[in-house]
Amino acid sequence: MKRDVRILMLGEPKVGKTSLIMSLVGEEFPEKVPLRAEEITIPADVTPEKVPTHIVDYSESEQSDEVLREEIVKANVVCVVYDVTQEETIDKIRTKWIPLVNGGAEKGNKIPIILVGNKSDLRSGSSMETILPIMNQFSEIETCVECSAKNLKNISELFYYAQKAVLHPTAPLYDPEDKQLKPQCVRALSRIFSISDQDNDHILSDAELNCFQKLCFGNPLAPQALEDVKTVVWKNTSDGVQDNGLTLNGFLFLNTLFIQRGRHETTWTILRKFGYDDTLELTDDYLYPPLRVSVGCSTELNHLGHQFLQKLFDKYDEDKDSALSPAELKNLFSVLPYMPWGPEVYSNVSLSDDNYISQHGFFCQWMLSAYLDVHRCLEHLGHLGYPILMERESQTSAITVTREKALDLEKKQTQRTVFLCKVIGPRGTGKTDFLQAFLQRSTERNERDPGPPTIYAINTVSIANQDKYLILEEVDVETEFLKAADAACDVACLMYDVSDPDSFNYCASIYKQHYMDSGIPCVVVGSKADLIEVKQHHGMSPSEFCYKHRLPSPLRFSTLLTHTHTHIYSKLTWAAMYPHLNGSDMSSTSFWLRVTLGTTIAAMLGFALYRAFSRHK
Repeated sequence: MKRDVRILMLGEPKVGKTSLIMSLVGEEFPEKVPLRAEEITIPADVTPEKVPTHIVDYSESEQSDEVLREEIVKANVVCVVYDVTQEETIDKIRTKWIPLVNGGAEKGNKIPIILVGNKSDLRSGSSMETILPIMNQFSEIETCVECSAKNLKNISELFYYAQKAVLHPTAPLYDPEDKQLKPQCVRALSRIFSISDQDNDHILSDAELNCFQKLCFGNPLAPQALEDVKTVVWKNTSDGVQDNGLTLNGFLFLNTLFIQRGRHETTWTILRKFGYDDTLELTDDYLYPPLRVSVGCSTELNHLGHQFLQKLFDKYDEDKDSALSPAELKNLFSVLPYMPWGPEVYSNVSLSDDNYISQHGFFCQWMLSAYLDVHRCLEHLGHLGYPILMERESQTSAITVTREKALDLEKKQTQRTVFLCKVIGPRGTGKTDFLQAFLQRSTERNERDPGPPTIYAINTVSIANQDKYLILEEVDVETEFLKAADAACDVACLMYDVSDPDSFNYCASIYKQHYMDSGIPCVVVGSKADLIEVKQHHGMSPSEFCYKHRLPSPLRFSTLLTHTHTHIYSKLTWAAMYPHLNGSDMSSTSFWLRVTLGTTIAAMLGFALYRAFSRHK
């Protein structure tokens, strides 16, 4: 909504433009009227819409045509004043003033016009019969107000309507020639209907209508008022009411009726509540609320984001099979102007037996989005109506910005639930198979999966009975092209092919170049462990290399040895969670025993304290 309103008063000499301004400001008819009033600014707190309003007078005898053109460009709305007792001043509306204001403007970009019939105290009848043909001819005319500067009749109303024409404009919503809502308005209202239809039955029930009414206007409708609304829709449409609820067509008709009856502000209140600006685009403030993420911090969806996504999933999982088919997923994202998830999502997450996005996979993909590109994630949540349905100021409440990683290292603990693992190794090592095995997919199943190859896989790993999200990112570049940014992660998985004698050289080089002094934990994995292991051409064996650099002993991976997979991904997650521990500690049996015992002792201590406290009470 505009922050201020600029009203320009035009019309023939002696029609009373200046008198109208001075009667409004002085609240009485002025004894002496100057040729032109100076620009008046009415403070926000005394205007109905709480917006500062500037009123600009124009005098043909005092100002040039160039000044007039400049004022027209600056104006938000033009009031064309005519004398109800002088027919020639009415004719000038059509022949002079409207062409002057909007002659070169394209349809949809015209300045709104209010016709003002002054000196109504000097005429017994109305001028509306003469004015109506002009209003029908020019769609930019919002309304006509007959008033009297002398007895103050309709003076406040005149400027209210002028303000309303700017703050609640008709042009973006409605085409008066076709007598129907404009396509952009239909799209916006359709999104609002879809978000408000919380059970996805394509009907707004009484409960959903009252929820919508309370959200937009502060109070629910009385039962009789609700029935009256549905009766009006039912009488005027063939399909506006169904199963005692309002359909999309009924919802659109209702808003059309508001506009036709001059109640544009009702529709605009709805649109602005759901994030729209004057051009019926979602505002940047709504879609991209500010979120500060410092260096070393990461972003995750929190419990509020999870609650919203759970409701969203349940709403669109129409067959209740705990998975979203392509049609259901398309329906879920229909309120966005584009499909946010491409086909690669089917390779990023775990799928159902039918190769649909499972409920678990759905949450994983959102976690991946929040971690990799939080601002795009916020945009998607905004389109889906998070702030409205969750009754929050913005969708940033769905996001947790984690503590800086350096502070985690200092405290020797982390509150993060999402960790990034870079899987690095020469081409042909089996990195893609490693990612797909993380999603518990067999090689045979990969061939019939709908998703194209992707560099990401995300799944949960259970650590001490808590689920952590681990993102695997495949890095497939040669040594000299690996940049520091490509190396940054929570844990690095350095993968070599046990059947290729030159494979480990790559891992050793990457480790020395990027990880040896970085503080980032590394885990070495020998892939294709089902094949005969050959001696590596590197100066020392992978086990000797790991021992020398205090890394965990190399782990073995094979797509055929599925029983080893969970252990590897758990080790990677543990390494990411406890980067302050060196690799040799993590590889030892005593480390895992200490972690397990530590967790057990903490639980027993907590129970003992509880019992002691209970006795004391």
